[in-house]
Amino acid sequence: MDAAIEGRFDEQVAFLQKLVQAPSDNPAGDTAAHAELSAKLIEAYGFDVERLPVPEPFVRQHGMISACNLIVRHCFGDGQGPVIALNAHGDVVPPGEGWTKDPYGGEVQGGALYGRGAAVSKSDFATYLFALLALRDNGDGLNGTVELHLTYDEEAGGFIGPKWLLEQGHCQPDLAIAAGFSYAITTAHNGCLHMEVIVRGKQAHAAMPESGADALEGASYILGAVYAERKRLARVHSPVAGIGSPTITVGLISGGINTNVVPDRVCMRIDRRLVPEEHGEQIEASLEELLQRAVPPSLGLEVECRRIMLAEPLRALSGAQPLVEALSNNARDVLGVDVQPNAVPLYTDARHYAGAGVPTVLYGAGPRSILEAGAHGADEHVELADLMAATKVIARTLRDLLA
Repeated sequence: MDAAIEGRFDEQVAFLQKLVQAPSDNPAGDTAAHAELSAKLIEAYGFDVERLPVPEPFVRQHGMISACNLIVRHCFGDGQGPVIALNAHGDVVPPGEGWTKDPYGGEVQGGALYGRGAAVSKSDFATYLFALLALRDNGDGLNGTVELHLTYDEEAGGFIGPKWLLEQGHCQPDLAIAAGFSYAITTAHNGCLHMEVIVRGKQAHAAMPESGADALEGASYILGAVYAERKRLARVHSPVAGIGSPTITVGLISGGINTNVVPDRVCMRIDRRLVPEEHGEQIEASLEELLQRAVPPSLGLEVECRRIMLAEPLRALSGAQPLVEALSNNARDVLGVDVQPNAVPLYTDARHYAGAGVPTVLYGAGPRSILEAGAHGADEHVELADLMAATKVIARTLRDLLA
């Protein structure tokens, strides 16, 4: 299998370049065309690709324009062994500023491939496909099914990607590996609550502020409560290594009419990160209560709290141990270093598989951390050596699990 991967590596790099060169920014979230490109490139290798377009009303409900999920299935033996899903996402955040390379160029320089999505996570479209190719050509004695789940809404929460596929019954995997980085096997990660808080008052002339109800004054109490809560959360530490503390941030504020008008409406967006020991709906209820209580009733204001998104944490499941052991052993053989399970303080689509009871870990192409890859930043890249290594590790791991 190693020889098969090495022999096709130029093709693998070219495949990844084509994916990077085709924009799939989210927002705006118009990703169906990229899914069709991916499907045609994969079909050229002799696989059947199931196209599963998400209904437009559901897509728009989640802030996107178009999305089509892809499933590639390959059965080994009589197919009675485990079903193993490999999930990566093809949507990417917009490039932003500060690039020294073309964000859609797919340029190879200094042993790395640059471009938006090169690390997160178009590289794992390539990792998982070419691992499956190597396994298909060396599949004697294997029994089970490998599925590639290629989805397009991770940057919007994964609700019309993996969660939709699972809830609609399009897949029923026994184990899952989601896009990650080569030097870590991630078994747990944080969750996230995005909440919108609207303070409504009554506009008035700035010369007579007492005749109105100042929404911004009320918002100041909410800000005070949020930053007091931030200090409290900093004293809370998750026992899961790599997670740290829960956090809270006000990321966006808007409101007011004009300089000489008492503001009648202020809107804030709050980001609350959840550690694995926390449960989203409980945190949401307690945060809403905190913010409602923060504003004195005497101000005559209305406070509305609305959920924008709730992503539960990825919590380690005991059934994931075979995945961890196989990946750890093979990564050590291929990379020459110990690769241990860890946890990270961000959130991914992997939580949807675990939430459905599927033992899940994150593993794929990339460096030791998301910072080293420049993911979501300028000059995002993947080291080609890591791309090849991850492909070998995934192919060997699948073989171990299906043998």
